[in-house]
Amino acid sequence: MKAMILAAGLGSRMRPLTDHCPKPLLPVAGKPLIVHHIEQLVAKGIVEIVINHAYLGHMIEEALGDGSQFGCTIHYSAESEALETGGGIFNALPLLTAPLLAARFLTTPFLTTPSTEPENANKNEDAPFLLVNGDIWLDWPSIQLPRTIKGLCHLWLVNNPEHNPAGDFLLTDSNAVLDKQGQSESAFTFSGISLLKPSLFKSSKPGAFPLAPLLREAMAQGLASGELYTGNWVDVGTPQRLQQVEQLLRAKQ
Repeated sequence: MKAMILAAGLGSRMRPLTDHCPKPLLPVAGKPLIVHHIEQLVAKGIVEIVINHAYLGHMIEEALGDGSQFGCTIHYSAESEALETGGGIFNALPLLTAPLLAARFLTTPFLTTPSTEPENANKNEDAPFLLVNGDIWLDWPSIQLPRTIKGLCHLWLVNNPEHNPAGDFLLTDSNAVLDKQGQSESAFTFSGISLLKPSLFKSSKPGAFPLAPLLREAMAQGLASGELYTGNWVDVGTPQRLQQVEQLLRAKQ
Protein backbone atom coordinates (compact mmCIF):
# COMPACT_ATOMS: atom_id res chain seq x y z
CA MET A 1 0.00 0.00 0.00
CA LYS A 2 1.08 3.55 -0.74
CA ALA A 3 0.21 6.74 1.10
CA MET A 4 -0.24 10.32 0.02
CA ILE A 5 0.31 13.26 2.35
CA LEU A 6 -1.43 16.47 1.32
CA ALA A 7 1.05 19.32 1.76
CA ALA A 8 0.15 21.91 -0.87
CA GLY A 9 -1.84 24.37 1.25
CA LEU A 10 -0.85 27.98 1.81
CA GLY A 11 -1.23 27.75 5.59
CA SER A 12 -2.69 31.26 5.66
CA ARG A 13 -4.32 30.74 9.07
CA MET A 14 -0.88 29.95 10.50
CA ARG A 15 0.69 33.28 9.55
CA PRO A 16 3.15 34.71 10.39
CA LEU A 17 4.63 31.25 11.07
CA THR A 18 4.14 30.27 7.43
CA ASP A 19 5.38 33.49 5.84
CA HIS A 20 8.71 31.85 5.07
CA CYS A 21 8.05 28.20 5.94
CA PRO A 22 5.49 25.77 4.47
CA LYS A 23 3.08 24.53 7.13
CA PRO A 24 4.19 20.86 6.89
CA LEU A 25 7.69 21.89 7.99
CA LEU A 26 6.59 23.80 11.09
CA PRO A 27 8.43 22.22 14.04
CA VAL A 28 6.51 20.25 16.64
CA ALA A 29 8.33 18.61 19.54
CA GLY A 30 11.67 18.90 17.80
CA LYS A 31 10.80 17.84 14.25
CA PRO A 32 8.59 19.03 11.37
CA LEU A 33 4.91 18.07 11.59
CA ILE A 34 5.11 16.11 8.33
CA VAL A 35 8.02 14.04 9.66
CA HIS A 36 5.81 12.75 12.49
CA HIS A 37 3.43 11.44 9.80
CA ILE A 38 6.21 9.89 7.72
CA GLU A 39 7.74 8.08 10.69
CA GLN A 40 4.38 6.67 11.78
CA LEU A 41 3.51 5.54 8.25
CA VAL A 42 6.83 3.74 8.00
CA ALA A 43 6.16 2.13 11.39
CA LYS A 44 2.97 0.73 9.85
CA GLY A 45 4.87 -0.73 6.93
CA ILE A 46 4.02 1.93 4.35
CA VAL A 47 7.34 2.62 2.69
CA GLU A 48 6.27 4.41 -0.48
CA ILE A 49 4.85 7.87 0.09
CA VAL A 50 3.65 10.56 -2.31
CA ILE A 51 3.69 14.20 -1.18
CA ASN A 52 2.11 17.00 -3.18
CA HIS A 53 3.28 20.54 -2.72
CA ALA A 54 2.88 24.03 -4.13
CA TYR A 55 3.65 26.90 -1.74
CA LEU A 56 7.39 26.82 -0.93
CA GLY A 57 7.44 23.24 -2.15
CA HIS A 58 11.16 23.30 -2.86
CA MET A 59 11.74 23.62 0.89
CA ILE A 60 9.75 20.42 1.50
CA GLU A 61 11.83 18.51 -1.04
CA GLU A 62 15.08 19.88 0.37
CA ALA A 63 14.10 18.92 3.93
CA LEU A 64 12.79 15.42 3.22
CA GLY A 65 14.87 14.34 0.24
CA ASP A 66 14.15 10.93 -1.26
CA GLY A 67 12.90 9.56 2.07
CA SER A 68 15.86 7.27 2.69
CA GLN A 69 16.64 9.02 5.98
CA PHE A 70 13.23 7.80 7.21
CA GLY A 71 13.41 4.30 5.73
CA CYS A 72 11.03 4.96 2.86
CA THR A 73 10.82 6.27 -0.70
CA ILE A 74 9.20 9.68 -1.21
CA HIS A 75 7.78 10.79 -4.55
CA TYR A 76 6.78 14.42 -5.09
CA SER A 77 3.79 15.73 -7.02
CA ALA A 78 4.56 19.39 -7.65
CA GLU A 79 1.69 21.76 -8.40
CA SER A 80 2.41 25.01 -10.21
CA GLU A 81 -0.98 26.29 -9.09
CA ALA A 82 -3.33 25.29 -6.29
CA LEU A 83 -5.34 22.24 -7.39
CA GLU A 84 -7.40 21.83 -4.20
CA THR A 85 -7.63 18.44 -2.53
CA GLY A 86 -9.35 16.48 -5.30
CA GLY A 87 -7.31 17.99 -8.10
CA GLY A 88 -4.10 17.42 -6.19
CA ILE A 89 -4.88 13.74 -5.68
CA PHE A 90 -5.93 13.30 -9.32
CA ASN A 91 -2.68 14.93 -10.44
CA ALA A 92 -0.71 12.46 -8.30
CA LEU A 93 -2.59 9.31 -9.41
CA PRO A 94 0.17 8.17 -11.82
CA LEU A 95 2.51 7.99 -8.83
CA LEU A 96 -0.08 6.33 -6.61
CA THR A 97 -1.06 3.66 -9.14
CA ALA A 98 2.43 2.84 -10.40
CA PRO A 99 3.72 -0.59 -9.31
CA LEU A 100 5.34 -0.66 -5.92
CA LEU A 101 9.08 -0.42 -6.13
CA ALA A 102 11.19 -3.50 -5.45
CA ALA A 103 11.38 -2.27 -1.90
CA ARG A 104 14.68 -2.17 -0.11
CA PHE A 105 12.65 -1.53 3.05
CA LEU A 106 10.26 -4.52 2.96
CA THR A 107 11.81 -5.91 6.14
CA THR A 108 9.45 -3.45 7.86
CA PRO A 109 6.23 -5.20 9.01
CA PHE A 110 3.71 -4.82 6.18
CA LEU A 111 0.58 -3.15 7.54
CA THR A 112 -1.62 -4.70 10.18
CA THR A 113 -1.81 -8.10 8.47
CA PRO A 114 1.60 -9.07 7.06
CA SER A 115 1.62 -10.63 3.61
CA THR A 116 4.11 -13.21 2.41
CA GLU A 117 3.86 -11.62 -1.06
CA PRO A 118 3.62 -7.84 -0.74
CA GLU A 119 4.46 -7.53 -4.43
CA ASN A 120 0.93 -8.78 -5.18
CA ALA A 121 -0.22 -5.23 -4.58
CA ASN A 122 1.40 -4.37 -7.92
CA LYS A 123 -1.19 -6.47 -9.75
CA ASN A 124 -4.23 -4.48 -8.60
CA GLU A 125 -4.43 -1.11 -10.32
CA ASP A 126 -7.39 -0.10 -8.15
CA ALA A 127 -5.75 -0.97 -4.84
CA PRO A 128 -6.62 1.63 -2.18
CA PHE A 129 -4.06 4.16 -1.01
CA LEU A 130 -3.98 5.95 2.31
CA LEU A 131 -4.66 9.68 2.17
CA VAL A 132 -3.39 11.88 5.02
CA ASN A 133 -4.10 15.56 5.46
CA GLY A 134 -0.72 17.00 6.34
CA ASP A 135 -2.18 19.49 8.80
CA ILE A 136 -3.75 17.08 11.27
CA TRP A 137 -2.26 15.12 14.14
CA LEU A 138 -3.46 11.93 15.80
CA ASP A 139 -2.22 8.87 17.68
CA TRP A 140 -1.21 6.72 14.71
CA PRO A 141 -0.71 3.51 16.74
CA SER A 142 -4.48 3.55 17.40
CA ILE A 143 -5.27 3.37 13.67
CA GLN A 144 -5.69 -0.12 12.26
CA LEU A 145 -5.41 -0.17 8.47
CA PRO A 146 -7.46 -2.72 6.52
CA ARG A 147 -5.63 -4.09 3.51
CA THR A 148 -8.57 -3.44 1.20
CA ILE A 149 -12.07 -1.93 1.22
CA LYS A 150 -15.37 -2.99 -0.37
CA GLY A 151 -16.47 0.38 -1.74
CA LEU A 152 -14.60 3.37 -3.09
CA CYS A 153 -13.53 4.99 0.16
CA HIS A 154 -13.14 4.36 3.87
CA LEU A 155 -13.09 7.36 6.23
CA TRP A 156 -11.96 7.78 9.80
CA LEU A 157 -14.35 10.10 11.66
CA VAL A 158 -13.89 11.85 15.00
CA ASN A 159 -16.12 13.48 17.57
CA ASN A 160 -16.84 17.07 16.60
CA PRO A 161 -14.28 19.64 17.76
CA GLU A 162 -15.27 23.12 18.89
CA HIS A 163 -14.46 24.62 15.50
CA ASN A 164 -16.74 22.15 13.64
CA PRO A 165 -19.68 21.51 16.00
CA ALA A 166 -22.13 20.42 13.28
CA GLY A 167 -19.88 17.65 11.95
CA ASP A 168 -19.54 16.43 8.37
CA PHE A 169 -20.92 12.92 7.88
CA LEU A 170 -23.13 10.27 9.46
CA LEU A 171 -21.89 6.81 10.47
CA THR A 172 -24.40 3.95 10.52
CA ASP A 173 -24.35 0.83 12.68
CA SER A 174 -23.16 -1.11 9.63
CA ASN A 175 -20.18 1.26 9.23
CA ALA A 176 -21.59 3.01 6.16
CA VAL A 177 -20.78 6.71 5.88
CA LEU A 178 -23.54 9.03 4.65
CA ASP A 179 -23.94 12.72 3.93
CA LYS A 180 -25.47 14.29 7.04
CA GLN A 181 -28.14 16.18 5.03
CA GLY A 182 -28.90 18.50 7.92
CA GLN A 183 -28.72 15.85 10.66
CA SER A 184 -25.98 17.65 12.56
CA GLU A 185 -27.01 16.24 15.93
CA SER A 186 -25.69 12.78 14.99
CA ALA A 187 -22.89 13.72 12.58
CA PHE A 188 -19.17 13.27 13.07
CA THR A 189 -16.19 15.21 11.70
CA PHE A 190 -13.93 13.83 8.96
CA SER A 191 -10.51 13.28 10.51
CA GLY A 192 -8.48 13.86 7.35
CA ILE A 193 -7.44 10.19 7.19
CA SER A 194 -9.00 7.94 4.55
CA LEU A 195 -8.44 5.00 2.24
CA LEU A 196 -9.36 5.81 -1.35
CA LYS A 197 -9.50 3.72 -4.50
CA PRO A 198 -8.21 5.34 -7.70
CA SER A 199 -11.56 4.54 -9.37
CA LEU A 200 -13.14 7.20 -7.13
CA PHE A 201 -11.63 9.62 -9.67
CA LYS A 202 -12.66 7.77 -12.85
CA SER A 203 -14.81 10.68 -14.08
CA SER A 204 -12.43 13.42 -12.97
CA LYS A 205 -10.51 15.73 -15.27
CA PRO A 206 -7.27 17.67 -14.71
CA GLY A 207 -7.59 20.93 -12.87
CA ALA A 208 -8.58 22.25 -9.48
CA PHE A 209 -11.52 20.62 -7.71
CA PRO A 210 -12.43 19.57 -4.14
CA LEU A 211 -12.55 16.00 -2.86
CA ALA A 212 -15.77 16.30 -0.84
CA PRO A 213 -18.22 16.04 -3.80
CA LEU A 214 -16.60 12.77 -4.89
CA LEU A 215 -16.92 11.40 -1.36
CA ARG A 216 -20.60 12.42 -1.21
CA GLU A 217 -21.25 10.78 -4.57
CA ALA A 218 -19.73 7.54 -3.27
CA MET A 219 -21.91 7.84 -0.17
CA ALA A 220 -25.02 8.26 -2.31
CA GLN A 221 -24.10 5.05 -4.15
CA GLY A 222 -23.54 3.12 -0.91
CA LEU A 223 -19.81 2.86 -1.63
CA ALA A 224 -18.42 4.69 1.40
CA SER A 225 -17.52 3.01 4.67
CA GLY A 226 -15.90 4.30 7.82
CA GLU A 227 -15.21 4.03 11.51
CA LEU A 228 -15.03 6.28 14.54
CA TYR A 229 -11.60 7.15 15.89
CA THR A 230 -11.71 8.26 19.54
CA GLY A 231 -8.06 8.92 20.34
CA ASN A 232 -6.26 12.26 20.44
CA TRP A 233 -6.82 14.26 17.26
CA VAL A 234 -6.00 17.86 16.38
CA ASP A 235 -6.74 19.84 13.24
CA VAL A 236 -3.54 21.89 13.21
CA GLY A 237 -5.05 24.94 11.56
CA THR A 238 -3.94 27.70 13.93
CA PRO A 239 -0.83 28.52 15.99
CA GLN A 240 -2.83 27.69 19.13
CA ARG A 241 -3.61 24.18 17.90
CA LEU A 242 0.01 23.72 16.85
CA GLN A 243 0.94 24.48 20.46
CA GLN A 244 -1.67 21.94 21.59
CA VAL A 245 0.08 19.23 19.56
CA GLU A 246 3.41 20.35 21.00
CA GLN A 247 2.07 19.84 24.52
CA LEU A 248 0.58 16.42 23.71
CA LEU A 249 3.84 15.18 22.19
CA ARG A 250 5.96 16.59 25.00
CA ALA A 251 3.71 14.79 27.48
CA LYS A 252 4.29 11.51 25.63
CA GLN A 253 8.04 12.03 25.66
